[in-house]
Amino acid sequence: MDNKTIARAFKLCGQLMELHNENPFRTKAMSSASFKIDKLPFPAANASLEELSAQQGIGKSTAEKIFQIINTGSFPELDKLISQTPEGILEMLKIKGLGPKKIQVIWKTLEIETVGELYYACNENRLIEAKGFGFKTQEEIKKAIEFTMDNQGWYLFAKAENSAFALLDKLSSAFPQYRFSFAGAFRRKCEILQKVDILTEAPHTEVKDFISQLNIDFAEDPQNQTLAFTDENSCPFVVHFTSNESFAKDLLLTTGNEKHIEQLKNITPEIPEAATEEEIYHKMGLQYIEPELREGFDELEKAQKNTLPNLITFEDLKGTLHNHSTYSDGVHSLSEMARYCKEELGLSYLGICDHSKTAVYANGLTVDRLEEQWAEIDELNAMLAPFKIFKGIESDILSDGSLDYPDEILAKFDFVVASVHSNLKMDQEKATQRLIKAIENPYTTILGHPTGRLLLSRAGYPLDFKKIIDACAANQVVIEINANPLRLDLDWRWHRYALEKGVLLSINPDAHRTEGLLDMHYGVYVGRKGGLTPSTCLNAFSLEQITTYFQQRKTHIQ
Repeated sequence: MDNKTIARAFKLCGQLMELHNENPFRTKAMSSASFKIDKLPFPAANASLEELSAQQGIGKSTAEKIFQIINTGSFPELDKLISQTPEGILEMLKIKGLGPKKIQVIWKTLEIETVGELYYACNENRLIEAKGFGFKTQEEIKKAIEFTMDNQGWYLFAKAENSAFALLDKLSSAFPQYRFSFAGAFRRKCEILQKVDILTEAPHTEVKDFISQLNIDFAEDPQNQTLAFTDENSCPFVVHFTSNESFAKDLLLTTGNEKHIEQLKNITPEIPEAATEEEIYHKMGLQYIEPELREGFDELEKAQKNTLPNLITFEDLKGTLHNHSTYSDGVHSLSEMARYCKEELGLSYLGICDHSKTAVYANGLTVDRLEEQWAEIDELNAMLAPFKIFKGIESDILSDGSLDYPDEILAKFDFVVASVHSNLKMDQEKATQRLIKAIENPYTTILGHPTGRLLLSRAGYPLDFKKIIDACAANQVVIEINANPLRLDLDWRWHRYALEKGVLLSINPDAHRTEGLLDMHYGVYVGRKGGLTPSTCLNAFSLEQITTYFQQRKTHIQ
């Protein structure tokens, strides 16, 4: 064990002591000891207790702790502090720019306990209002978290996307006479992935030379079939090589997951050659299967019967629901959000769903402020017609499953998104019953981010998904596909069951700023993976259709 490792243990102890408001003198002494150990002129592991104790700034007590670390990896005081600290808070201490004082505010004031929740809070612009934080600090923390996430071996699709398209453009421009295509999990639009696969018919040597010119280190397999490397943004790539004649076949083989390819080979052991993937599927007696569906579920069975769904596209979306403004914790005003939807995205409507009164941390709306927002919505609707802003709310689902406004207030909204934001540690039965009670509330229109998960950071709370979906079907409640790339919740693996039960899904960006509205692209990607069609997506309804839908629901309640 080297001195730096020992010093890190003392540093961590000092940080935790400060975090837990231990005696400041002892806290400072612990941090000082860390510095002294790191600067020792000899390996502490090779020294005696007497030699260590004789060093300036290191007394007998510190020397004894050093020996405990060498022998056991820790010491009792550190162990005690670690046991009192949530794992997520310990992870935060590793983030550059986050010291104990700031983490104390994040933990105790904002009630954030994981790095994933912290990252999401940065995206929601929640940190800038906290004591000791500002926009610059928030952005620095966000970047530091992204760096940490990049080194875990798994990557958000959205995080890899820019790097992937940038490299593909470079390769296509350098070799315009050859074809390049994404393959693997990236082409299937998987929400998280370990690498970006690219297939090309370009010569291996020429591509290798081109990559070398970009000053990128790479590894190649002995048969020269692949080239693996990581770009300057820490995004891992694998380039696969094939011939012109086998391009379509190899694209098919490198795109589908193992189960999909295995199912194909059960039909025909030798996948036929053809000029395009469409021709290959047709030669096998199958309807063309879109890349997003090639996951080894029931896509082959449907392809044999020619009953694959007509998958939704971004262009099918007519509006956007579940969005925030400066009335709660958004970055842009109601007017700015509406005009962006109308003028930049060409949408017909915006559903505004600022946080409800229980979400004090997010400047949730009191009844008086609701009245103020509704008045502005009426003014904007008159100015922007035929574009329309619908009066919505993201109402907190309380611990007992009730919503946090009385019925007479809920009745005034055009629609209500009901979401859980607190008490996430219930067991499966309680968490399921909590959601079912909210679903059975006649004013609940949409169930927001059903599991509360944050990809690569926080698992969703445990739920009986079938019971939840069945309850939504029975009560005609729409289920949200939260399109924020950190959530993508409801998980696409449950979309099929929901659609089979007749439940509508809604691709909601949960946008807190204008650019967040573009996250609907990611919702479309996972919606396609789940078999979502325009007719089964609420915000693919026209303005007239969704207006009628909301009105009929309200009439039914009355």
